[in-house]
Amino acid sequence: MRRLGPEETSGLTILVVCLAVVVPVPFVAGPERMLVPLAVWVLAAAAWLAATAVAVLRPPRTRAAYAGLAAQTLLTGALVITVPGIGWLPILLVVGAALSTYVGPTRVTAAVIATNTAALLVAYLLAPGQPRVVEILLALGLYLLLQVASAAVSVALQREQRMRTELTVAHAELAAAAVLDQEATRASERLRISRELHDLIGHQLTVLTLELESAAHLPGERGAEHVERARVVARELLGDVRATVGELRRRAPDLREALDEVAAAVPSPRVEVRVAEDVVADEEQTAALVRVTQEVVTNAVRHAEMATVLRIEVSAGDDGALTFVARDDGLTSGPVRLGHGLAGIVERAEALGGGATFDATSGFTVEARLAGRAAS
Repeated sequence: MRRLGPEETSGLTILVVCLAVVVPVPFVAGPERMLVPLAVWVLAAAAWLAATAVAVLRPPRTRAAYAGLAAQTLLTGALVITVPGIGWLPILLVVGAALSTYVGPTRVTAAVIATNTAALLVAYLLAPGQPRVVEILLALGLYLLLQVASAAVSVALQREQRMRTELTVAHAELAAAAVLDQEATRASERLRISRELHDLIGHQLTVLTLELESAAHLPGERGAEHVERARVVARELLGDVRATVGELRRRAPDLREALDEVAAAVPSPRVEVRVAEDVVADEEQTAALVRVTQEVVTNAVRHAEMATVLRIEVSAGDDGALTFVARDDGLTSGPVRLGHGLAGIVERAEALGGGATFDATSGFTVEARLAGRAAS
């Protein structure tokens, strides 16, 4: 079951408040206090909810979001004007001012607040009982301050959210850099040990083999038999040393541990890593997958709206190729655009003889394939 985060909870709370403001109006006001037929007002309220949903769900600073916000602002004014004298209905103006900060820049918010204030002025002028000028000015000033305050709070919350996002991305980048730095240190140490093994033991075993080769030509059948066995043992030891040196040079860090370290740096969305038991990655493949994981995590943190979990799976094919699949459960918004991060994933996969594909049909999915070591 999908868990609601702070942003989803706040959105649902605002929705409940808006419904609590709108729904009672037809029952409290009655047809005699409405300037339009009840059916028309109800349809306008339904259209207002739809426009609000469009403004909220579409990506910011897009035509759809701006159109939704414009319709929401005009319909809010219409709802307030057509039922003058309902004291709680102007709360919708405050909600609209806060919503505008998520859709566009400051000038858009200023235009929304100005439009809302003008609509409220018209509503007070049409209100029954002819309120005094002082009362109208006080009410306009109060709701103007409330709109500005709600917009300022929304801007502050967005700024804080951006800072948290950048901090999370920085943690992921540092974790990936730390993993690669540790591996570089281990690789350097393995190379040093392999060279010493080769220079010390390997050299001595080579000399021993040559000496035994010479002794094999000396007279004495029994001596020659022992010398032959010693020569076989020396050759086996030399082969073992060479195999050990080669393994030290090829051995990569545990892929699961490396990816887990990057995943642990991200508090939200939750990152789950699954690496198949038959996956064997060398140093180059491990470094590439660590960087791909970093880019995938960064993309999820920055762009996967309402995502709660990011699942990463690495499997191996019969040909030794590695397949990396990452999928989040966030909301999708239109076609995939290759930014620097996604383009970097493609380049890393192609450099190792594979490729990468992306899909935003349900959540966002990244699939990268690295060719087997023999093929590369």
